[in-house]
Amino acid sequence: MLRAGLRSLTSTSPLNKPDLNTARTYEQLKAGVSIKMRMGCILKIIVASPSKKGLLVRARGLASEVNEAEFELSDCPIHKLDSGPAKKAVLTRDDGLHFYRQMQVIRRMENAASTMYKSKVIRGFCHLYSGQEACAIGMQAAIHKDDSIITAYRCHAWTYIRGIPVADILSELAAPCMLMYEVNDVKYDLSEKLKGEGRKNGCSKGKGGSMHMYGHEYYGGNGIVGAQVPLGGGIALAHKYRDNGQICVTLYGDGAANQGQVFETYNMAKLWDLPVIFVCENNGYGMGTSVERAAATTEYHTRGDYIPGIKVDGMDILTVREATRFAADFTRSGKGPILMELTTYRYYGHSMSDPGTSYRSRDEVQSIRKTRDPIMSLREKLLDSGLADTDDIKRIEKEAKEEVDAAVKVAQAGPEPALDDLFLDVYADDNMEGHKIRGCDNWIRQATN
Repeated sequence: MLRAGLRSLTSTSPLNKPDLNTARTYEQLKAGVSIKMRMGCILKIIVASPSKKGLLVRARGLASEVNEAEFELSDCPIHKLDSGPAKKAVLTRDDGLHFYRQMQVIRRMENAASTMYKSKVIRGFCHLYSGQEACAIGMQAAIHKDDSIITAYRCHAWTYIRGIPVADILSELAAPCMLMYEVNDVKYDLSEKLKGEGRKNGCSKGKGGSMHMYGHEYYGGNGIVGAQVPLGGGIALAHKYRDNGQICVTLYGDGAANQGQVFETYNMAKLWDLPVIFVCENNGYGMGTSVERAAATTEYHTRGDYIPGIKVDGMDILTVREATRFAADFTRSGKGPILMELTTYRYYGHSMSDPGTSYRSRDEVQSIRKTRDPIMSLREKLLDSGLADTDDIKRIEKEAKEEVDAAVKVAQAGPEPALDDLFLDVYADDNMEGHKIRGCDNWIRQATN
């Protein structure tokens, strides 16, 4: 009956005679999907693959004509909620290609940062996001452009997603080669003291480095474990006070989830019903400690107790997007805070100083890369559904490579900040009279006298 149904659905198609070989296997015809074609006909097949979520049937030779496709999503366990996120999601061709390009740029940007670090162009802290791309991109796709974001020190991807060019990010990472300052005929080389900072054309003017980057309604990048969580609560309080309809997405890792300030913020956010989404990006390890060794319960989405929670497959961009839509609608409607746990994985160590192999095996990392990689998962969805063909994929990958390669050249050639720049941005108004910078080195005191 399934074959007969497929035949009847395609009988009015311009293909004249249906070709059942357009499905990869007969089992895939049992899977489940609707594909809308832009050539005047609609092919709709309802299925659900037992081995893969959202595996689609597509018409051969018409990949460029598929406009949108529907996918089944991973289950999202819920806590203190009557219902959860959508179980299916529609992905348009434009969105799919856009997401794929963002993923490619982030992965290549982080790989470039790794190379720059190893060649000592980057000399300070450097925490990479590779493997977690679906988290940032999926969440950003589900919120408003004026909603606020605050995250921890693994922030390069979020900085890019919030509109900062790759060149500005890598320039912020590229350490000055030498900073000389002379006081009373004595020369001081400050390049070692400032090795964690970047170039003047960086997104934080070379003063923030890897962990302190900012943008429109994007509050960083914070270097202290968990310290951004109460700040996120404060941002949400400001939104509620101003009654502007905005929300704050407050991110932290599984390691920070055990911090007392996180629970203090939960309490105040629930007490005042603040418009905040708490997001625990659970990549399995807090520095070199697995979650099982650090947490009495690893069900982080239930940690809020009186705050509703959702557990989300953070390696599937569509599941992340739909879960975030649900959470954003929930908190924006005045119901108070909600907690999301995104189960994800980082391919690099905690930072570039951590090889990441003393507490996990190389086989573990490679297994995740082969079976759960978010970029490979999205590529498979695009190709299997016909939303993209191999030419689309190659073009996007080429464009992403060119963008990142050009950004690396800009970062390495960028101007170094002048020493006088250190005295700027200390106060809101750099021309304020009568203010002294306390606790500084002798060379600064003499320079400011």
